[in-house]
Amino acid sequence: MTTVLLVDDQALVRVGFRLVLESGGFDVVGEAGDGATAVDQVAALRPDVVLMDIRMPGMDGIEATRRVVAAYPGTRVLILTTFDLDEYAFAALRAGASGFMLKDARPADLVTAVRTVASGDAVVSARITRRMLELFAPRLPESGEAPDPAAPHPRLAGLTPREVEVLEHVAEGLSNAEIATALFLSEATVKTHVGRVLAKLGVRDRVQAVVVAYETGLVRAAGA
Repeated sequence: MTTVLLVDDQALVRVGFRLVLESGGFDVVGEAGDGATAVDQVAALRPDVVLMDIRMPGMDGIEATRRVVAAYPGTRVLILTTFDLDEYAFAALRAGASGFMLKDARPADLVTAVRTVASGDAVVSARITRRMLELFAPRLPESGEAPDPAAPHPRLAGLTPREVEVLEHVAEGLSNAEIATALFLSEATVKTHVGRVLAKLGVRDRVQAVVVAYETGLVRAAGA
């Protein structure tokens, strides 16, 4: 059974999350009301997933996420916040979070998101993906040409041409099934390619690979 740690400074919010997650088949092993306590709880309980708020007294959720991800790579963090602000989403993803959701998400969506993150994948809304493209657009090539395969960015140098194609599609928000259709491959083959891309880039999951794709100029925003 997937174990979950709840981190939120509001006790009633934690109660609500616990009810939703336990009814969804998860084992809620602990709770914390601030970031510092959350880090201590992760050390003691080693949960599979941490459901993390951002704004809390003392250590906030971003710093707590950074410390958890650095010290306990087997634990994944799903940010759940009231504040639909890009700066929070980007900071959380850069800190190593595997997802970002709003607290008004439907219970069924929350259960699905925790399962997704626990399985090693990532959860990021389409809106956040679009905003990430806009944010990185000024750093991308001005021409409409794709990056020169003969002179790739150093972070992408170890990828094969096929893996670069797969990364481009991942950065566009496509699922493995959609990538398989686009590249005329089996879904199992795409899954293998994605795994190799993550390993070669040294990232935890798809969302971190997406950040790399934007930062290296592999993808560009529409109209950029």
